[in-house]
Order: sequence, then C-alpha cells, then structure tokens
Amino acid sequence: MQMKATLRDVAERSGFSITTVSHVLNDVPGKRIAPDTRETIRRVADELAYRPNQLAQGLRRQRSGTIGFLADSILTTPHAHKVISGAQDAAAEAGSMLLLVSTDGRPELEERGITAFLDRQVDGIVYAATYHRIVTPPPSLRARPAVLLDARTDAAEYPSAVPDEVGSARTAVAELVRAGHRRIGYLGNVDDIPATAGRLAGYRQALAEAGLPWQPAWEVAEASESTGGYRAARAVLDRPDRPTALFCFNDRMALGAYFAVQDLGLAVALDVSIIGFDDQEIISEGVHPGLTTMRLPHYEMGQWGIRTLLSLIDAPSDGPYDPVHFDCPLVRRASVGSPRG
Repeated sequence: MQMKATLRDVAERSGFSITTVSHVLNDVPGKRIAPDTRETIRRVADELAYRPNQLAQGLRRQRSGTIGFLADSILTTPHAHKVISGAQDAAAEAGSMLLLVSTDGRPELEERGITAFLDRQVDGIVYAATYHRIVTPPPSLRARPAVLLDARTDAAEYPSAVPDEVGSARTAVAELVRAGHRRIGYLGNVDDIPATAGRLAGYRQALAEAGLPWQPAWEVAEASESTGGYRAARAVLDRPDRPTALFCFNDRMALGAYFAVQDLGLAVALDVSIIGFDDQEIISEGVHPGLTTMRLPHYEMGQWGIRTLLSLIDAPSDGPYDPVHFDCPLVRRASVGSPRG
C-alpha cells in the first residue's frame, strides 16, 4: 500500500524547510515567501499527490468544513434532489461538504441528527422541510448557526426561505387573464398550511386587479390529490356558468381536473384552460397537453440556504429575521388557450 505523502516528504523533495512548506501549502497569511519558492513547493506537492490534513486545518481555522443538512421527509419527495443539489453546489463552491440526515418527521430522529452534527463539529445546520410550513425546531438547533428552508418560525429567530405563495398565485391567474379568460375558477386545498392561505389570497387579488368578480361557486377546496382535484373540478364544471379556466393548488389537483374535463367530453386548453403549481415533472410533462404550472424554486432555495448560513457563521446575528420569499417561475406548456367565443 502506498503511504500518503507528508509535509516532510514535500520538504525533502523540494529542498525547503518543513516550516516554509507548511506556510505555502496552508496559505498562511503574512509570510514573505518568494513566488518561485511557492511555485516549486506546490509543484512538488502535486507530484507527490500531497493532500493537507483537513482536520488540522479546521482546528486552526476553528472550522470543520462541514455543514449539517437536516430534512424531514424531503428525501421521498419529487423535488428533494433539487434542493439538495442547490445546497451541494453552493457548499462545494465554498469548499464545504454536506452531511445529510433525513428524519421522516420523527422528533427523536431530529434530536439524534442534530446531536450527531454537533458531535462532528459542523459549522452550521440547514433545517429543511418537505413543504412550506411553520415549524418549531428543537432547542438544540440553537447550538450552531442555522437557517430554515421551506419553513419559518413564528418567532423569526432563524433566517428562512419560502416560496412566494401569494405573488406566484397572482402570476398564474394573470397568465389566464392574458389569454382572455374572464371566468376563472380555483381548486384549492383544505389543509391548514401557509400555501393554502397564500395561493387563495393570490387568486383573489389577481381577480380584483383584473377587474373580475369573485364567484364563490367557482372556488372549491378539496384534498390536494388527483381525486380531490377531480371532485373539485366536477363541482365547478358541472355548473351552467362553468369557468373557462382553472387555477389549481398543485399539479396533482390539476391532474384530477384533466380527468374531469375529459369525462365531461371537453378538451383541455380548447374548452377549459388549466394551470397547476409545483412543476412536478412526472405530471406536468407526462400529461397531454403538457401542463402549464408554477415551478417551486427548490434549487435556488438550497443555494440560498448554504450561502446565507456561511455568511451567518462569518458574521453572527441574533435576528429577528424576515422570511425571504422566492418567486415561483411560470413554466408555459400547452394547457392554456384562449376561451372559445
């Protein structure tokens, strides 16, 4: 087995002292070392495949170069890879590494995960939720700088990033208005979560901004699954004054609306335009015609989480912190058309 090269090996091969080699390879500031000397030492280190002792460097800097990423059931959701990819890319850019723990929403696993992070001296912790919700993190999270993703607290003691539910819903409805629709229904969610209230508020605001009347009968709340979307869509489309367009709480409800439109002998986009929310690609790209929808900004929030956490580590702050609201981009496909007549 080939032994790992040491500072002494680099010193002997390059002809310089161990102290000089250490200063160069560890980028010790304030040392007056000739550029030729630095170049020679680094070339020799490359030839020997020398790698610095990260633990020793971390102790000198009082950093471990690791970040804990604590998620509830995010690993089982379609968007998980996006938020984790965003976090990993930002961490790698900063020379840090993620340590990932999934808790399945179980408090005991959450505590064990945070304890494991603290035992490993992580520099900070990202606390990520499956969906936008108000959370109460365990007190142990305060032992390290921390940020929240897709979650916020009532006390606002942590920096947090969440989707702009209200503004994104307004964008969706405005897209239908631009297509010429004046009768726009909303298939909403029954769960008591921020997205439910936010998307409903955005829908109503967009109607008011467009000078369109609010029709209570065109607004139906159901379970946010395809079956709930089907029931909600039938409730508004079976009416004699049915809407010509539907804005749906999420893509799963939009899928149910597709089924309802087809069962009524109508056509998506031609008779009823539909916009979803989430850009759950197995649905939005899998249906025909393709579903126009609002994409959740998971990748961007993952990047923001790491960059904000690293800034917090460098310059600690006590808050309170206002949540950062991320726009959800509109993804146009073929489910929106102009109303007939």
